[in-house]
Amino acid sequence: MADTADTTAATADKKQDRTAARLAKQIGAFARQHGGAEGHLAHIGQAGTRIVLVGKDGEWGDLVAPAYPVAQLAVEKAGLTLHEEFDGEFAARVRTGPYEWTRMAGIQLGGPANPAA
Repeated sequence: MADTADTTAATADKKQDRTAARLAKQIGAFARQHGGAEGHLAHIGQAGTRIVLVGKDGEWGDLVAPAYPVAQLAVEKAGLTLHEEFDGEFAARVRTGPYEWTRMAGIQLGGPANPAA
């Protein structure tokens, strides 16, 4: 029985490593495309952990890891600098465009609705 538990744990660890490696590759691609990047990890409940990326050019994006430890491992593999808080100074680096403003205002002011899930 212990062998089965060990095998299951090893399989889960390998899957997490593969997921972290895939996310790290995506983080690296984003950083290269935007002259470097920094990030922040945010818990999003059962859905996992959001890896928020902010490029040196102000562009931003995000990825979702299935669990916080996977997100941490991905960030470590990618060499991403993390911020503990998405505070004013870090948030001020984010460049938003018409799309984001329309989406934000639309939710409150009768603009375009979110697509059906």
